[in-house]
Amino acid sequence: MVMRYLGKNLKSRAFDDVSDLSEKTLDTVTCVHTLNSNDLNLQFQVTGLSWNSTGSTLAASYGRFDHEDWCTHKAAICTWNLDRRSVKEDKPDTFIDSSCCLMSLEFHPANPAWLAGGNFNGEVILWDLSREDDLVLATSGIGDESHREPVSKVYWITDQSPKMKNYNIVSVSGDGKILIWSIDLKKGKLRQLKSFLLMNKDLPRSMKVRGVRSDKEVGVTCISFSHEDPDLFVLGSESGCLFKCSLHSNESHKKSSDQAYSPVTFTFNPHHGPVHSVDCSKFHRHAFLSSGMDQSLRLYNMLQAPPVLIIEPGEGYIYSSKWSPTRPAIFAAVSEKGNLLIYDLHSGNMTPIHKLEASPNKVPVYSLQFNSQQKRILATGDGQGYIRVYRLPEKLTSLIVQDNEVLEEIMNTGSD
Repeated sequence: MVMRYLGKNLKSRAFDDVSDLSEKTLDTVTCVHTLNSNDLNLQFQVTGLSWNSTGSTLAASYGRFDHEDWCTHKAAICTWNLDRRSVKEDKPDTFIDSSCCLMSLEFHPANPAWLAGGNFNGEVILWDLSREDDLVLATSGIGDESHREPVSKVYWITDQSPKMKNYNIVSVSGDGKILIWSIDLKKGKLRQLKSFLLMNKDLPRSMKVRGVRSDKEVGVTCISFSHEDPDLFVLGSESGCLFKCSLHSNESHKKSSDQAYSPVTFTFNPHHGPVHSVDCSKFHRHAFLSSGMDQSLRLYNMLQAPPVLIIEPGEGYIYSSKWSPTRPAIFAAVSEKGNLLIYDLHSGNMTPIHKLEASPNKVPVYSLQFNSQQKRILATGDGQGYIRVYRLPEKLTSLIVQDNEVLEEIMNTGSD
């Protein structure tokens, strides 16, 4: 471990059975559910997790990250309503078949039944879980306007109209595209509003390889939007580079017939290998986390290229890292060694304050998601399709004044 730089849910019955904690468990992180689908036979990895807007339903996308060629798997999306008194942990409430692997998903920020996802074939899909028959509301289809490679992440944003009442979907992929979609419910279509493209010319000079065309695409692995500036977002890439970007960028790429723009406004010092996750803080407008194949967790300031903090947990690849939705100084990560790591920036030596086995069989854990409505709940998903739902102690979720101070102090630390 190295430091180089310094509403409806209120009525929910979810997790009632674990609400009474004894003195001995006040500091304990407790696993309250282990979920899986018997129909998937442990052959799929949990590629993504998302809680709906009420915090009662958890959705998981199932697929595989280790394809060598075309995908011939019959994968699925599963959901569990944990608001029920009796949860069938091995039988999801909703099972949505897919003709190929599902690689990402995200619930609508306000509609608890709408779920967006992206698949291995490059298609972006919107489902309505409240329907009884055909759950598909709209799809991008597969073609020139969609992605040519697996959809790494999907994300909901408010539209760019003055009223900002509607939501659009953003998708990113290994083909370098960042696509913004509007929803046409009448025709069941997702319509492309704007296309961005990450290219070799966007890389910092130190990362450019001699002989590689400047118009070669750079695969996008992850995305996170600022909670204060709806136009600002951060991209992680297959190259290891991290980029600050803007939805208002109008710098057109002079390439092919696509009207694609370069979103990049600033480049950060890269990871040494592909970036697996990025996450912007909701408490500090300039703070974001990243993790990657170089086995490190990093904290960056949007205003400077070097990270202000690097942590190397010795856990192998770090597949996901997320900020706590309630405490500015708390964040969590999941690792190749199958562990859930919880950090507190108050801890000067940056060892995890909690380290838990998050996989029954100690396989890699790929997915992590805090529940923003049920503030003491988070979920992890592993390489054999198991999902673990944890209850956090009150001390990890109750805001303290010093949290903002310690985050601000670290963010103001230079790179000297």
